[in-house]
Amino acid sequence: MKQLNKLIDHIVHRVNINLREPLVDVGPYVKGLLPKDSFAIYYAFYSLTSTHPLKFHFRHSSIGGTYFLGKCVVDHSILYKSDIRGDELKRKGHVVECNGHSIRLRDDEVIYIRDSFLLKTLVHNNSHDPENLEVFKISNTVSLHYANIHGTSVEGCFLEPFATVDLSICHDCAIGAYSYVQAGELSHKRILPGRIWVKASGAFEFNYQYPKEVLEQYIRMEDNKPVGILMDFFDERKEDFIPIYSAVNPDAMIDVPEGASVSPYAVIKGDCKVDKNVIVAQRAYLENSTLGPGSNAQENCYIINSTYDGYDVTAHGGKVIYSHLHKNCFVGFNSFLNGKKESQIEVGAGSIIMPHTIIDAAEPITIPENSLVWGFLSKQKDLELQSIPLADFAALKGQFRLGDMTFEGIGSKFVDGFAHRIEHILECNGAFWDGSEETAGHAQQTQDISFNILQPYPEGDLKGLYPELSIDPLEPSEL
Repeated sequence: MKQLNKLIDHIVHRVNINLREPLVDVGPYVKGLLPKDSFAIYYAFYSLTSTHPLKFHFRHSSIGGTYFLGKCVVDHSILYKSDIRGDELKRKGHVVECNGHSIRLRDDEVIYIRDSFLLKTLVHNNSHDPENLEVFKISNTVSLHYANIHGTSVEGCFLEPFATVDLSICHDCAIGAYSYVQAGELSHKRILPGRIWVKASGAFEFNYQYPKEVLEQYIRMEDNKPVGILMDFFDERKEDFIPIYSAVNPDAMIDVPEGASVSPYAVIKGDCKVDKNVIVAQRAYLENSTLGPGSNAQENCYIINSTYDGYDVTAHGGKVIYSHLHKNCFVGFNSFLNGKKESQIEVGAGSIIMPHTIIDAAEPITIPENSLVWGFLSKQKDLELQSIPLADFAALKGQFRLGDMTFEGIGSKFVDGFAHRIEHILECNGAFWDGSEETAGHAQQTQDISFNILQPYPEGDLKGLYPELSIDPLEPSEL
């Protein structure tokens, strides 16, 4: 295990050099975070499909429990039970439009992870870095439990638990626990825990800051370890995944209709039903719930005792308990809709639950249709300061404040941007598939998939590390 210890020290030094201006030391967060023996216990696995570009290269790294779907290079890094999607990688010859320029890709895009430590982190490419179109870059970065690196190249960054960086570019930034950032290009920024920040230059800026005393009940760092209600929620259910990961190709646990896809690496418990064109991703958790047509449960989503009427989106890490989502609802990254049997949550059709929203119901809560909801809520009256009709928000111009939320700019651009993104998610997931190739998406393209495992050195100086591996496409033989 000598080499693993050297690798951890190497990553800490590289990240701390980048973070010298925000003045963050990641060493205490990383060293001793996991029992060293854990790195040698879990296999990594990757997928083969006919529709996703294949090429993996792993060098001087530990990748236990991590899943890879599209092209990825991992170098001098530790990935532990992370999820690297890469299902929207741009291909050679693809033309990208940026600032009036049309740029043709000379190579296939690849995810490149270097000198980084990603722990239970979701990575989704869809890069928004115009200067590195062929490389989705994650370097000199530490990312902790259930964070999301989504369409954001990161260099020299530290993401605390449940943080999300989305459709941005981040250099030398520290992103606090449960904060959500979608704000273009950032350098040398320190984002406070619980800040929800959505900014489009020249168009709008949305800000919400969780009260410290509220946020710390749900997630906080204590002795450099994450604790709180959110961590308890995951810990109480982690053993449900053990039987699934004990088999290389687990058996399906549910009837899956045509056009739908349920990953064998998702937990299915109790009485569950999925309709056509539904997608349930790996590491999703479904219990006593029904997903109507075109709905999805993305990675690290938990849907328990709930009903989705159809075309509902649960973004990465969303948790929905004892809730009823009417059609075309959106639940954002890492949101926590914690209904109870006696205090259920009803979300009206067309509503948007902002990323990192907490609805911890102390009484039944009904959200009117076509509403925008954010922040922390526990009672019906909290909607007065934590929600607004989408039509009213679209009419905003200039400055606006409601409770702890501030907005400046053009409301219609904010609302239209969300609407277009939700439509894009549904289309990419194949929610509108009609049997044609043109409308096929992830739900249809991942039905015929094979899983392959990789294992680390079990003992000695190299314990916990993986041999250098290169997995390339098979060229047809002329034999």
